[in-house]
Amino acid sequence: MDRPHLVNFSAIASENLLTIKASITPYNPLTNIKGQASPIKSISLFSKHYYRLKIVGLNDAYKKIFNRVYDSDNYGNFEIKIPMLGLNEDIRKISVYETSTMPGIELHLGSFLPLFIKEPKKIIISDFDKTLVDTKYSTPKEMYYSLNKPLNYFPTVDSSVYKLKEFINEGYQAFILSASPHFYENAIRDWLYQNEIYASDIFLKDYRDFFSIFDGALTTKDLKKHGFYKLNQLINILLMTRVPRHLVLLGDGFESDPFIYLTLKKLLDRDTDPWKLWKSIKNHKFFNLTSKQDSYFITKFYQVHEMAKSIPGIDVQIYIRGTEANIENLKSQEYKNKSIDQLRSSINYYI
Repeated sequence: MDRPHLVNFSAIASENLLTIKASITPYNPLTNIKGQASPIKSISLFSKHYYRLKIVGLNDAYKKIFNRVYDSDNYGNFEIKIPMLGLNEDIRKISVYETSTMPGIELHLGSFLPLFIKEPKKIIISDFDKTLVDTKYSTPKEMYYSLNKPLNYFPTVDSSVYKLKEFINEGYQAFILSASPHFYENAIRDWLYQNEIYASDIFLKDYRDFFSIFDGALTTKDLKKHGFYKLNQLINILLMTRVPRHLVLLGDGFESDPFIYLTLKKLLDRDTDPWKLWKSIKNHKFFNLTSKQDSYFITKFYQVHEMAKSIPGIDVQIYIRGTEANIENLKSQEYKNKSIDQLRSSINYYI
């Protein structure tokens, strides 16, 4: 029997909605090897399995107020939304069981406390590679080290870490969004704890999508182009937390972060026409959306804009890390998109 293992579980409560993101895979003994986490220990997460999850919600007095079963996608991933308005009281603790592996037996996978987004909402979303850690993946040797070494093998970007901690100390709730493969999660979480960065959640690119012809939203072009993945995940985060009054986006100038962040800033402007913005970016070199991605994403694009319209004067700050060699080129970079280029001066660049 392939015993189920809960790879990650997050529950975010905001505005009477509890959003749960979870992933289950067969148990991997490598994850229990002593020592610091390295990505290679989680490489088995490419396996394909269906699972059934039972979610039990408890109140402050540990009384059961919610009980429901959910089915995963082909790869054991769950995205669950639970309205709490009809429960009369909030879910304060969650117990999780897998029920399909052994019929008639409920396997307890853990108990969790949901994260409640504080009011007024203050959110910071940070990239990881090249932003917090100066990782390198250019050569086979660098790829080998990235898979087999703990992330503290690579240099820490102290200026970014200081900036992230500064906002956390000001009451911002932090999320990590990276295009690193999903099997880097344990290694990234380990690095964050070692550096005393307590992120609310980590979002990584699920490389199993590339092997799923019918279910995956990512295609081979998205191995190098991160535009669709990152903007999609940014919007997913805002749909989970609901659009905040204060939003900080922290990234680097080595990929498409500036353009992606400016696109989100433009979308959150209540005077923006989301359809015109959508048409202007979907064929941009950073996106090149397929028809499937187009139809998959447009609804969420509109949902976030509608949320933003009810919040006057959303404060969106963008910080982009550069180097002495490329900082001036970053500042002068144009994206051949009029509405986005008009916002370039709002980016805060730092070395």
